[in-house]
Order: sequence, then C-alpha cells, then structure tokens
Amino acid sequence: MSKKIYIDFSYLILLAASFGGVIVLGAFVAPVVFHTDKILVDMLLDNYNAGIIMGEIFHRFSYWIYVVAISVFLYEAAQYKMGQRDAIAFASAVTVIFSSLMFSAVYAPKILAMQAMGAEATQSDTFHNVHLASEIDFKILAISLVVLFIRRLMLLRRA
Repeated sequence: MSKKIYIDFSYLILLAASFGGVIVLGAFVAPVVFHTDKILVDMLLDNYNAGIIMGEIFHRFSYWIYVVAISVFLYEAAQYKMGQRDAIAFASAVTVIFSSLMFSAVYAPKILAMQAMGAEATQSDTFHNVHLASEIDFKILAISLVVLFIRRLMLLRRA
C-alpha cells in the first residue's frame, strides 16, 4: 500500500474523531456539567462554578482544535497543489479552519478571561453574547467537519 492511503485514512480518522469530540462535549458533557442538580444529591454546583469546569474542558479541547486546523490546512493545501481541487471540500475546509481558530483563539480565551473577573462578569450581556457566538461557532464547526469528512470520503472512493 502506498503512503498516501495511510495519510488519507489518518486524515479521515482525525476529522471523524474531531466531530466526535465536538458532539460529546456539546451534547453530553455540557448538559451534565450544567445540570448537576439532577445528578448530585448533597452537593450542587452553581452555573458559575459549572462554567469554570466547562471552560477548562473547552480550554483543553482547544489544543486539539489547533491540531485539527493545522492538519486540515496542510492536507487540503497538498491536495490543492496536486491538482485535486474540489469546491465543496475547499469551502468546508476553510470553514473548519476558520471556526476552529475562532473557537480556540477568540471565544474560549474571552470566556475564560471574563470568568476570571468573577461571577458578576458572567452575568453581563457581553458574556452571554460571546457565549452564544461560541455555541453557534461550535455547531458550524461540527457541520463543516461532517461535510468535509463525507466529501473527502466520496472523493477517495472515486480515485
């Protein structure tokens, strides 16, 4: 087998694992962390402390997201250079890179900085707007990862 098959397969695994991470954090971890009142008996986390925990989880996940953004850039640039150009793959790759960097370099640090200012800062309209924007960005990231995965899989099957 050629080296390219291993690179293509690794890329698809990276995309699928990243999508899985986004879904697990957004659909499973966050609801559990923010609804401890339904799980814990003698202890209750308020939204501020739950947000601190979730912020740390997303901060650590940001490192993975940086790796994803770099990997997508390198792989898609190599594909483009080899003449394997596809508009759907290109658009979804740009969206993955952009939304990854927005989440990791803008939203997560801003949210953590506002949390560091105290509980009052997390009650502001600014915090809520930044948080809402980060949620939307995370959903865009999930969708673009799926589109890129499916498109690259389709293109590999044709080859």
